Amino acid sequence: MPKSATSAKLREALAARDALAAALTRAGIQLPAMDVRTPWNEALPEDPDQPAGVDEDGRAPTSAQYALVHLGVCSAPVAVALAAVIAEGAHR
Repeated sequence: MPKSATSAKLREALAARDALAAALTRAGIQLPAMDVRTPWNEALPEDPDQPAGVDEDGRAPTSAQYALVHLGVCSAPVAVALAAVIAEGAHR
């Protein structure tokens, strides 16, 4: 996958994480640890246009060809609050 496609996937995941964090904040919920990871938890660069692990041909490793928004862990009260917000939205 070309570097530009890899960086687009990283930008997409970072934007999704930020949008989710903003929506949760508006709902009064804060997850303690949200980040973006590749499937094999490779270190991601701060600048998505400079992907980590790119080989000499500019290809990213297979595992870095997409990125995941990692929501981390949360306490039981936060999980209940999150479930309530989702249930409320599902009824609309």
